[in-house]
Amino acid sequence: MYSMQKLRLLRKEKGVTIYDMAKKLSITPSFYSQIENKKRRLFYDTAVRIGIIFNMRPDFIFYAKQQ
Repeated sequence: MYSMQKLRLLRKEKGVTIYDMAKKLSITPSFYSQIENKKRRLFYDTAVRIGIIFNMRPDFIFYAKQQ
């Protein structure tokens, strides 16, 4: 199970807008927003690119431990 909550919090903590992320990922802001809201599937290559943007491993950003 993966979580977008960490991504949203991290993005806001770093002061990065949806528009900034979309530009860095070469996608539209709408598409990026849909990824954060789990309306679009997060593909592996996009997760890796997001990890590179934040200088973190993708599993740290997206993996949600089951309780």
